[in-house]
Amino acid sequence: MFVDHVKVYVKGGDGGDGMVAFRREKYVPNGGPAGGDGGKGGDIVFIVEEGLRTLMDFRYKRIFKADRGTHGMSKNQHGAKAQDTLIKVPPGTVVKDADSGETIADLVEHGQTAVIARGGRGGRGNSRFATPQNPAPELSEKGEPGFERNVILELKVLADAGLVGFPSVGKSTLLSVVSAAKPKIAEYHFTTIVPNLGMVETEDQRSFVMADLPGLIEGAHEGIGLGHQFLRHIERTRVIVHVIDMSAMEGRDPYEDYLTINEELQQYNMRLTERPQLIVANKMDMPGADENLEKFREKVGEDARIFPISALSRQGLSNLLFAIADLLEVTPEFPLIDEEADESESTVLYKHETDADGFTISRDSDGSFVLSGYAIERLFKMTDFSREDSIRRFARQMRGMGIDDALRERGAENGDTVRLLEFEFEFMD
Repeated sequence: MFVDHVKVYVKGGDGGDGMVAFRREKYVPNGGPAGGDGGKGGDIVFIVEEGLRTLMDFRYKRIFKADRGTHGMSKNQHGAKAQDTLIKVPPGTVVKDADSGETIADLVEHGQTAVIARGGRGGRGNSRFATPQNPAPELSEKGEPGFERNVILELKVLADAGLVGFPSVGKSTLLSVVSAAKPKIAEYHFTTIVPNLGMVETEDQRSFVMADLPGLIEGAHEGIGLGHQFLRHIERTRVIVHVIDMSAMEGRDPYEDYLTINEELQQYNMRLTERPQLIVANKMDMPGADENLEKFREKVGEDARIFPISALSRQGLSNLLFAIADLLEVTPEFPLIDEEADESESTVLYKHETDADGFTISRDSDGSFVLSGYAIERLFKMTDFSREDSIRRFARQMRGMGIDDALRERGAENGDTVRLLEFEFEFMD
């Protein structure tokens, strides 16, 4: 089964907890704090494996969690860092954030890696909090939670030339005679329901990858027919080979077919119109094909490059393959992610700005105040509430973030309930 679109959940490993410990050695009175830091959690890393061709493995496993770091130990021993979790993906995989739609990584080369979810840093042990005013703190941090997100994986096949056209115009037959690929060929529409790749070699020893892509119909950019299951795969191709049934056996006008397919490509992605296109007039061995070709030439204009062929009898294939190879030599790759670089990027300006997403305050139906936000939730999860010093530190940090003042502005009074995640506190003014 060919799978080219999946949604998975990934979570980096949590950091290890810091430790509260003290030196206890003979003849060393008041040895001081000796709690070590926790180790960093493992990252979720995607790596390209050229032997893979589909996203089939993700059909059965959709949740990936990295290991957490080891906890800190006494005698100032730091916890070990967790191993990264490596997840193999096929070449041509695009990773997007499921919520924002932002492209995280475009993985195309064997061995290429991308960190998709970072592990949390280890919590600090009490040795880190020693000061002249407090030389023996009973204070440590829990490990930082690993970053978590839902991501969408899209496989866009890596092909130099892509065959496009209506169903049953002869794309699969053409690929089967110019390469060793064996796509399914039959006398009904949508015989090809997954992309097929073939390595093509010309008579002068030049080679390129050609893709036979599922047939388009009108409205494909809106999901009609195979819709986006086809269109996403043409985004990487450098040359579009537009195959047209010049015999008009199914009662369609070849020129109307030509206009319809190009309109679908433009509606899906305007950048597809930037790619060079060769027109293949197929089935020229059928009656009426020559007359249809003459009419087609008059309508499409002299600038269009048209190659009359018969894939079945292999007539005219050499000229077509030479033309594709020549065009590939002068056509650059089209990146999926726009990389706009200018001279200003060489200078970096660092400014201190207030984190507007540090926390938000809302009211629940029972009148309690609800705190939320990445910064405050991260701080809460890294606090060890079993120790009095840690609780006092958390209260100071909340005050420093301006949460106390913000609650007063919202009308909070003594005894009001403040909820953070699944925990509740009592507001004290």
